[in-house]
Amino acid sequence: VWLGEGETDASVHSMKDVETIRPPEFLVAAMLERADIRDRLIGAASIDAIPFGAKFGTSAPRRRAQMMRLRPDLEIVLFRGNVQTRLAKIASGEAVATLLAAAGLVRLGMGDGVAIPVETLLPAPSQGAVGIEVRSDDAAAQAIVAAIDHRNTSDCVRAERALLAALSGDCRSPVAAMAVFNGGEINLRAALYSPDGEDCISGERRFSVGDLQTPAELALALLADAPDSIRAVFGG
Repeated sequence: VWLGEGETDASVHSMKDVETIRPPEFLVAAMLERADIRDRLIGAASIDAIPFGAKFGTSAPRRRAQMMRLRPDLEIVLFRGNVQTRLAKIASGEAVATLLAAAGLVRLGMGDGVAIPVETLLPAPSQGAVGIEVRSDDAAAQAIVAAIDHRNTSDCVRAERALLAALSGDCRSPVAAMAVFNGGEINLRAALYSPDGEDCISGERRFSVGDLQTPAELALALLADAPDSIRAVFGG
């Protein structure tokens, strides 16, 4: 609100939580260098080490689906609140374990948990990235903010968000995606899940920097091949 009313010149966001389609009066003019994109497991030494049938806390549809797929024996319970609130819930026994973004923990100066490889848990689109948003008609602010843009991060995150936009998805959708630079090009991996994790479809594409059409094509290809349990989630 303050940015739109001119009370401030820029806003800082966790890109994972920024709406896929933003109002045209705002522009993400820069992104900081991406932090650790992995999830950290809190409360157990590994996913396999979580006791059979234990309560696992999360409010994220992606994490819920991924954990139900990996450990269908677990009882998933709703976890909301900030990092301290969720850690307190683990300490009080409301759940045995949970997942938190490694980047958020690092920014809070916390080393809690065990980092889970992306090969096991593909992260959410834009995870680990921080964006700076300005007004679209404020050329001066755009120029100032653009000076701190980390181009590789911006290119990769924009590719992930292009995929998400083609899915009509957002941070509440059971979708995982990760774009990385590889040999001067971008390699994008993505996976879509049914809410219960029983069904999953995944794929990847390699494309030139700045190409946002190929991520969208990957999204549509995944939806075309997905079972009804997944297409229903994304409006298919």
